[in-house]
Amino acid sequence: MRHLRLRRPRLPRTRTGRRRLVQAVMAGCVLALLPTTWMWVVTADRLRTTADAPRADVAVVFGAGLWDGEPSPYLAHRLDAAATLYREGRVEVVLVTGDNSRKDYDEPDAMRGYLTRHGVPGRRIVSDYAGFDTWDSCVRAKKIFGVDRAILISQGFHIRRAVALCRAAGVESYGIGVAAKHDVTWYYGGARELLAAGKAALDVVFEPDPRFLGPKEPGVARALAAGR
Repeated sequence: MRHLRLRRPRLPRTRTGRRRLVQAVMAGCVLALLPTTWMWVVTADRLRTTADAPRADVAVVFGAGLWDGEPSPYLAHRLDAAATLYREGRVEVVLVTGDNSRKDYDEPDAMRGYLTRHGVPGRRIVSDYAGFDTWDSCVRAKKIFGVDRAILISQGFHIRRAVALCRAAGVESYGIGVAAKHDVTWYYGGARELLAAGKAALDVVFEPDPRFLGPKEPGVARALAAGR
């Protein structure tokens, strides 16, 4: 039996060929970084901390996974920030948006339970059970829940994309990137954002409908009215 020998890719032998190869690689790098550059530009003046966040009716907390049915440490940090904003009177309602695509996985209810245990009344929490990704959450916040202005809460590696997408969806947004331990999850999240930025740019250009849109829900309006 003959063993197939893998051929090494041949580099161009001429100076012109090598120059064109370098130019092609550089062009590819530039194109790959364009979505990330776009996100940094459109969110340059939109990032805040819990201490200097502007007042808004609504805070939006994006799901970040569950551990044994409870919010992961990353998600818990996001919820802690939302609870702080509520206690300080900077927001009136918290919209929790996450994945509930199967019966045994319910991010929004786990997020609601965590917030109520940390001082946010249940009547001030609204759940979006179809926030399957960031674009879906932003579009649904606007079209389904009627949110026009919000404070978005996530980790630093994700918050710029969240702000950029929600602004594109019609929600005037400011973002709080909560602190996070620089562990394997943090580095994975940062690397993942390079790819996610490309998808975000496509979402803004083509404006696809969320995986599930459904009828309008009055939860946010009712929570605000009840508080006033």
